[in-house]
Amino acid sequence: MKSVGFLKTLGSVVAMVVACNVYAQASDATATGTTAAPATTAKASKKANSQLGRKVRAAISKVQGLDVSNIAVRARGGAVTLTGSVPDQGQIDAAGEAAKGVAGVTSVSNKLTVMQQ
Repeated sequence: MKSVGFLKTLGSVVAMVVACNVYAQASDATATGTTAAPATTAKASKKANSQLGRKVRAAISKVQGLDVSNIAVRARGGAVTLTGSVPDQGQIDAAGEAAKGVAGVTSVSNKLTVMQQ
């Protein structure tokens, strides 16, 4: 009977040691900053997307005869989406070509529509 009690006590001690060890490892991961890396990456990605969007906006605003007042530019990881309206089809094509010519643009989704003003 004494051996059963001893084994129960030994099992409890082993369980506590394992639980403390697992908790200590989890605390070390948090202390080294491994959980903060995704937030930093998301912030850098957002900044890069904003910069690319500004570059595309600047490029399409330089196109002769293109009315950019109703065009919105959105960039996500190199993919650019153009939305809004322009007076004629030629401006839709010109905006798409200008966006494709910007460094860092991997694809252009041209969702511009023709709207008579």
